[in-house]
Order: sequence, then structure tokens, then C-alpha cells
Amino acid sequence: MSEPPFRPREKLIEKQKHFQSVHKHTYLKGPYDKITSVAIPLALAASSLYLIGRGIYNMSHGIGKKE
Repeated sequence: MSEPPFRPREKLIEKQKHFQSVHKHTYLKGPYDKITSVAIPLALAASSLYLIGRGIYNMSHGIGKKE
């Protein structure tokens, strides 16, 4: 007993042809891939650099020490 395919074969072949014809990096081919591959890592890097910088500034000036 076999299951029906999740998607029709014609649709899959059409999508494959589309993605194989696009001349970009593999991880930037979809419509929202720039958000997940570029924007989120940049936001995480920027926020972590800010927090590290703030921590170094606070340590060097003695701000936020518990008595």
C-alpha cells in the first residue's frame, strides 16, 4: 500500500528547474532566505558586540559592582 505523493511530480520538477536556473548562492535562492541567512546573524552579532562593549566599559569604570 503506497501513499499518494506529498506534492505532484510536475510541481517538484518546475521548482527544481527554477532553483537550478537562479545564479545565486544556494542559501540565498528563496524569497525569505536573505532574512534568515543575513539579517538574523547580523542582528545577533551586533547585539552581542554591544553587550560585550557595555560590559567592558562598566568593568573599566567600576559601574554596577555589588558592595
